[in-house]
Amino acid sequence: MFNFKEIVSVTLILFSVIDVLGSLPVIVDFRKRLGKIESEKATLTAGIIMVVFLFLGERLLSLFGVDVASFAIAGAIILFLLGLEMILGRNIFKHDNISVGVASIVPIAFPIIAGAATMTTLLSLRSAYQTENILVGILLNLFFVYLVLKSSNWIEKKLGQGGTDILRKIFGIILLAIAIKLFKTNLVL
Repeated sequence: MFNFKEIVSVTLILFSVIDVLGSLPVIVDFRKRLGKIESEKATLTAGIIMVVFLFLGERLLSLFGVDVASFAIAGAIILFLLGLEMILGRNIFKHDNISVGVASIVPIAFPIIAGAATMTTLLSLRSAYQTENILVGILLNLFFVYLVLKSSNWIEKKLGQGGTDILRKIFGIILLAIAIKLFKTNLVL
């Protein structure tokens, strides 16, 4: 049964993990390079990834012999590199000749929106909350993600170049911190 308290809890947990506002500088950067981002495609792809992983995540990982901790560490490394790109202003990932459709999926839908942290969180949420409440939380977050993606141009204009640069550096540091936390939490010695 739907439970309002669970829906709010799941929504807030996913909101903090997805952190689409924190990813805004990366999104703006990709939109500048490509001219636009297909918001609908990115949101739909991220939603499909999250729902599939909610139901099949552990089985998919075990199929490849990968545990959740290793998956989270791999995601942490990618987040770390994206954070370095934001802070240093250097391209680590090759972005040449990338189409708008592909960029809407990689890296926007995955790993920024539906990355390792989100997927690991979904596996944790499954053990504590009802599936239907998790699905509602996913949908609410996807709606917010879509609004941010769709209005990234407007947000950038309101912030200006200086504001966008400052945000990029600040959230680059936050991405590095999230990556290090994911790495430390999942590192088994």
